[in-house]
Amino acid sequence: MTRRLVVDLASPRAAWRIPPTAVEAIRRAVGAGWEVVEVRAPAASDGDGGSGTPEAAAAARGAEIYLGYGVPAGVVAAGRGTLRWAHSGTAGIGASLPHLTGTGVVLTNSAAVHAEPIADWAIAAIGYFARSLDRMRDFQAEGRWARPEFTDLDVRVREFSELRLGVFGLGGIGAAIARRGLALGMRVAGVRRRPERGGPAGVAWVGGLGDLPRLAAESDCLLIAAPHTDQTRAAVSRAVLARLPPDALVVNVSRGTLLDEAALLELLDASRLRGAALDVFAVEPLPAEHPFWRHPRVLVSPHVAAVTARFWDRETGLIVDNIKRYLAGSPLANTVDPEAGY
Repeated sequence: MTRRLVVDLASPRAAWRIPPTAVEAIRRAVGAGWEVVEVRAPAASDGDGGSGTPEAAAAARGAEIYLGYGVPAGVVAAGRGTLRWAHSGTAGIGASLPHLTGTGVVLTNSAAVHAEPIADWAIAAIGYFARSLDRMRDFQAEGRWARPEFTDLDVRVREFSELRLGVFGLGGIGAAIARRGLALGMRVAGVRRRPERGGPAGVAWVGGLGDLPRLAAESDCLLIAAPHTDQTRAAVSRAVLARLPPDALVVNVSRGTLLDEAALLELLDASRLRGAALDVFAVEPLPAEHPFWRHPRVLVSPHVAAVTARFWDRETGLIVDNIKRYLAGSPLANTVDPEAGY
């Protein structure tokens, strides 16, 4: 009997649209005896995906493997009794978990696939404020040769090796950022759900969620890279932000739901914080009237920290490796823990 694998990765976004070379690599990986069905309807790849299309649900009837952006309810229903493994091209899978509860379907995600480009973005964002590139841009817009402001130390410029980097979430993305920080001479500490797992070599200490206030108090830059779960929602609260040292930075590459944006705005308005680099927001797209758009201490990034032209190199490697594992009956990489939510 022919087995079926569904590829539902035709994103309307060029960065996330699966190329023919990746589809061909998947066909080679499964080999003879498999039907690889490629869904042509546009797949929602923004956020956590998972909205689904009628075409995807139709293709999933009798499917054993589903590859998409999130796992839509229609796909789970159509694959009932045959679907064994579903893979999401997104890291976040919160929208998919309710559909899969109790089905026995193994879910994998793309956590850490985005780690390298997001880590690059995070370090660039830290440098943007630490080296006062934002102030240079302001002076340029004024046509002002502001050399005295810098040489008289009216504008503060900090070296990377001066900074204490606190990473909330030491998974694939957080660890990649921590490694870069360490390489640049920063003192790095972190908080994660399972602190016993530690972090990259050289990290000063790793604590649990209850240590988040301490992490903030000891961080010149608080980097948010934890997944969205019931435990992490609103974790970077007003009380946590208040523990940050004067002139600290806040960088969020996770989800806007982890951060009290109103409290952050108040601290920025009061000049308590040097700045905030935000790639994610509680409401996306960020509403046109939101103060973040015009705030001189905020760098607004439209949820694109992960975007480079190399996504499919890494994503194809992950999918093909897991296909080989699946066919061999071995544990899959990036298996989602339903209880943890990631």
